[in-house]
Amino acid sequence: MFETEVCKILNIKYPILQGGMAWVATAELAAAVSNAGGLGIIGAGNAPAEVVRSEIKKAKELTEKPFGLNVYYMSPFVEEIIDLVVEERVPVITTGAGNPGKHIDKLKRVGTKVIPVVSSVALAKRLNRLGVDAFIAEGMECGGHIGELTSMALVPQIVDAVNVPVIAAGGIGDGRGMVAAFALGAKGVQLGTRFVCAEECKVHKNYKEALLKARDRDTVVTGSSTGHPVRVLKNKLARKFLEMEKQGVPPEELEKLGTGKLRDAVIEGDVVYGSLMAGQVAGMISKIQPAREIIEEIISEASMIIKKLSEYRR
Repeated sequence: MFETEVCKILNIKYPILQGGMAWVATAELAAAVSNAGGLGIIGAGNAPAEVVRSEIKKAKELTEKPFGLNVYYMSPFVEEIIDLVVEERVPVITTGAGNPGKHIDKLKRVGTKVIPVVSSVALAKRLNRLGVDAFIAEGMECGGHIGELTSMALVPQIVDAVNVPVIAAGGIGDGRGMVAAFALGAKGVQLGTRFVCAEECKVHKNYKEALLKARDRDTVVTGSSTGHPVRVLKNKLARKFLEMEKQGVPPEELEKLGTGKLRDAVIEGDVVYGSLMAGQVAGMISKIQPAREIIEEIISEASMIIKKLSEYRR
């Protein structure tokens, strides 16, 4: 039922990708998702190549299945990371905050699939001409850096604008979201926030507990005045950001305030002054469970919904 074009392109069982979240998406989480039939993705973030190399090698030890690497194009190490991807023959990369066009030929020569994350039709059209393999259309319900459009509005417009499969992301946390994404024309889904609460995810327990306590309106968007808005859970840091933005504080001061705060939350467990990046589905997460169980639960729920819909049609 769920063997879509995305499964064939990526050689995976289920069309479910795990978001490549910086500091969060380690080899352990990526391997667990891949072993469960999805595509696990390591988040390179701003890490230097040797740190990322260590994660790639660890993932290869933990799984024989395909996995991916999220390449952040604003990283000062992006060229070294691309060289590393080629050297290690990473099966898939997802890309954000930049244009992978100049690297596509090099990546294609070693068989790496290239899947940009996009939040606008204009960007998708531009990248579509470069020969990418698929797109991740990410709505502003997601955690971390966000665009301006919701998934409901964005996904079908991207689907109509490009000639490769589209993977929906942002606001998807269960089988209902997966079926809705398929109804919009997507051929797969990417989840981030829910996988933060996977057993194999190595984030600090305080971070996971904050997600489990979150309710429907407990995320807020900060940093809009800098041109790089970020969705996070409400805490003292988020409130400080919003206060400073109202006061018209220069963007460089806001960026200084945010420096290192994601690491503080993920590694140190600072849920007061750390940056707790999370999507709006945080209020739907009620337990910590193995990545395999998360995927099986999503597939089971989606299957039941599709079965019911087919019964209504009779």
